Amino acid sequence: MKRESLIDPVLEKPLLRLHGAMNVSSFWRAVQQLLSAAIPNRLVGMTLQHNPVLPIITRWTLPMADGFFTAEPLKSYVAGRLRKRFVRIGECFSNRTGLTRSAFYRRYMAPQRCRHGVVLFFWKNQRLICVTAIMRTGTQGDLLRAEMNLLRQLYPQLLTALRRLRSLEREHLARMAFEEFLGRLPLPTMLLRWNLKLIYQNRAARDFCAVWEKGPEEARLIKASSPIPSEILDRCRLLKQKWTDTQRTNAPRTGFKEERVHHPRSPHLRATLRLKQLSSCGVAQPHFLIACENLGRQVAPRTESASSRLPHLAQLTSREQEVARLVCDGRSNQEIADEACLSLPMVKKHLHAIFRKLEVSSRSRLGALMR
Repeated sequence: MKRESLIDPVLEKPLLRLHGAMNVSSFWRAVQQLLSAAIPNRLVGMTLQHNPVLPIITRWTLPMADGFFTAEPLKSYVAGRLRKRFVRIGECFSNRTGLTRSAFYRRYMAPQRCRHGVVLFFWKNQRLICVTAIMRTGTQGDLLRAEMNLLRQLYPQLLTALRRLRSLEREHLARMAFEEFLGRLPLPTMLLRWNLKLIYQNRAARDFCAVWEKGPEEARLIKASSPIPSEILDRCRLLKQKWTDTQRTNAPRTGFKEERVHHPRSPHLRATLRLKQLSSCGVAQPHFLIACENLGRQVAPRTESASSRLPHLAQLTSREQEVARLVCDGRSNQEIADEACLSLPMVKKHLHAIFRKLEVSSRSRLGALMR
């Protein structure tokens, strides 16, 4: 027996786009498409971020005068009815004549040839987070009971997509902040997808790849733009094969989640590969987290104090770190320029950046901070 669809086929694709929205722009486009497919209308509007700290985001399908969502008497009507989800614009007035004679009607509705409208309110606890307006002409008429029922059915879909969008943005902001933090660390770090495509690589890792490919002298003279070393990629492929074999045989997945690779000619250059998986029963395939080390630097003078200087060094670029170390060794600007293959103005520029980031005013204070 053929089953009847629970969702109108006309709304299936707009609903999929709504739940696939990744940002405000794609969410707004999906809302337009869904409401246009569900309810005949003249125009649709939406506003987000009803928060005194954040700017309000407002979108309309046609040009609309500013202030619609905060205009009287709509604002007072909603303030006295917290958590209300739907309101017909006519309900904000005592009668139809009061609506057509109001400043609200003359400013917002008449210029768009609209005579009817309904507003949807989305709440998080007692806080308003989104408002959507659907406006209709006199020919289209006020919303029928069946159309209002359809909006009530769509309301949970819109609210779920909105909450998902807010969650995605929070995660995105956290990821951006974390990547910015990692980018300042002196530890070279890379993250690869299962297909060995690069997801993330901080500045120190780019410098490490250049040293691996070209050697320290040549890498210092040119901008770091080297690819991931083939030796590291080959070892990742080996880890992939081991992981795939255990998937086929259901063998315990232990003993192969970490591999170390040394440079074939410079063994002090080392990369540690770790296979990272969300959970043993996850549907996503693992990623590769790669931590790189230049072991030759660990035997250099002043190594014992390197760990204590790490919080300060993390604020500096790799070139600034090099200049700071030379300053701490008592080198003059000209000596630093010669040692680091920089021009004298560039050395001064790096010093200015170091003093600003570490909030020091002299070389002696920089030396005391780095000890």
